This record gives sequence, structure tokens and C-alpha cells, in this order.
Amino acid sequence: MPTITKRDLVIKISNETGLTQQEVFDVIQSFIEETTSCLAGNNDVVLRNFGAFQVTKTKPKIGRNPIKPDAAVPIPARAVVKFNPGKELKERVSKVLPEL
Repeated sequence: MPTITKRDLVIKISNETGLTQQEVFDVIQSFIEETTSCLAGNNDVVLRNFGAFQVTKTKPKIGRNPIKPDAAVPIPARAVVKFNPGKELKERVSKVLPEL
């Protein structure tokens, strides 16, 4: 399965909308920057029918070094971004499995 990059999205959206690639790139880049800023401010980002990005906190835990399994490695609590897919995204992705 191929990986779709930001550049691929810019080209595809540009071809579909008639906007220049630079205009599409600017919009996508603005979206990424605004989403990042919102998440860094501990705000959720919800895109109806697509999904929601939420900041959650992980608990501190003790990890193990595979090379030295006797040595405990403390892993501190931290903030991570979780993505919960929306209903429409779940439905469309669930139809992919028979093809795999």
C-alpha cells in the first residue's frame, strides 16, 4: 500500500479544485499549524464525520531495557495526542478489509 504525502495531497486537491498548488499548500499548512496550536493548548480538534484529535495524559510507568532487563527505566507521565475516527471514516475504512 502506498503512503500518501502532503505533496501528494496538494497535487490531488489542486487538480480537483483548480486552485494552484501553492494555494492548496498554504491552506493545508495553515490547517496543520492551527491544529497543532490548539492541541498544544490542550484543546480538542473535532472534524465532523472524520474524527477527533484529543490530548490525553499517560501515567508514569516503569519500563525495561531489553539489553539490561534487570535495570528499571522510569518513564514519566506525558501528554500524547489520540485520534478517534468518526462514524463515516470508520464505515469507509471497515470496507477495506475484504480487499486486503
